[in-house]
Amino acid sequence: MAWSRTRPRSPGPDAEPGGGAAEEGERLSRLACSSCGAELTYAPGTSAVRCAYCGHEQTIVPSPWQVVVERDLASALERAAAEHLSDEQRVLKCETCAASFEADERAGAQSCPFCGSAIVASPERARLFRPDGVVPFAIPRETARERLRAWLAGLWFAPSDLGRKAEAEARLEGLYLPFWTYDCDTETEYRGARGVRVTRHVPVTREVQGRVVTELRPVVELHWTPVSGRVARHFDDVLVPATAALPLADLGRAGRWNTQSLRPYAAEWLAGFRSGFYDVPLDRGFAEAQAVMRAVIETDIRADIGGDAQRIEAMRTRWRAATFKHVLLPLWVAAYRYRGRTWRFVVNGQTGEAHGERPWSIWKIAAAVLAAAALAGVALYFAGGG
Repeated sequence: MAWSRTRPRSPGPDAEPGGGAAEEGERLSRLACSSCGAELTYAPGTSAVRCAYCGHEQTIVPSPWQVVVERDLASALERAAAEHLSDEQRVLKCETCAASFEADERAGAQSCPFCGSAIVASPERARLFRPDGVVPFAIPRETARERLRAWLAGLWFAPSDLGRKAEAEARLEGLYLPFWTYDCDTETEYRGARGVRVTRHVPVTREVQGRVVTELRPVVELHWTPVSGRVARHFDDVLVPATAALPLADLGRAGRWNTQSLRPYAAEWLAGFRSGFYDVPLDRGFAEAQAVMRAVIETDIRADIGGDAQRIEAMRTRWRAATFKHVLLPLWVAAYRYRGRTWRFVVNGQTGEAHGERPWSIWKIAAAVLAAAALAGVALYFAGGG
């Protein structure tokens, strides 16, 4: 996310949000190679789709009218089911982790890209906001696999067979994760207090060699002064995950994307990859974004109060000109089972940053504790003179 001063762009009166229903229908369609007829897939880090059989490449050229626009939040909440803002999709829902993602009608048995569980339910139809933009994959599968190997190799106190089993079972899948982004102008009035450190000298008596001596000892105190004021800030692209299936606790440090690389949505960017569908409503996403913004606003207030310490007793924020986008961000996801439990690993498809869940070896931890205790005992022995 960024707190920039870039102003939102509004679509023209004749612009069609999301690129039109026909384009959205292409999300599940087959992109055929013009040379051999095989299926084209997007080549990460490029602006082209590529045929794995004959090597033919086709450049992704967006239509001139395609731009990533900011949409008015209040209007969208009033008409979320309007035909020109949403489209009907075939959605699969995982019964294990509750993730929602697109149904691949060409595939047979399917598994959940989030947790690896088999999907046995039939697709359901849902009316959803169309994506406005996408950050294309920049990290190819093999690079993501190398990050997985390096991450596994660097784990402390991991079971000895973890790397071998995880690499054998983990199936890396490219997934576009749904996010909401919010822009908003904020103006906050606050009331609080400014604390300033003041040093005063207090007489203290004590006995020194049988005589009572009085001396001045410095004591630092905070003197508080009531204050009030106003701060304002424009927030740009506050990112909120639009699915609860892969929370930020799992994303960890892998969950940072640069939305300046956002491209207008086109089906070609998704060719060969799956995309998740959002299950966090637009209004709930904005509530989560407001919590992120409030933390920044509190920092602004403390800076405005100044002094050595600050108290914020009351604050009232006006949220103005709120806009949003529905965007898809790239993530490599691997789920593997180890000792009866599913563990997940993710690689940011734009930056290559990696994070994952991991098991611990109780035996290695116990051995390390015993070794540390033994070293401490040896140190005490020699410190005591043997």
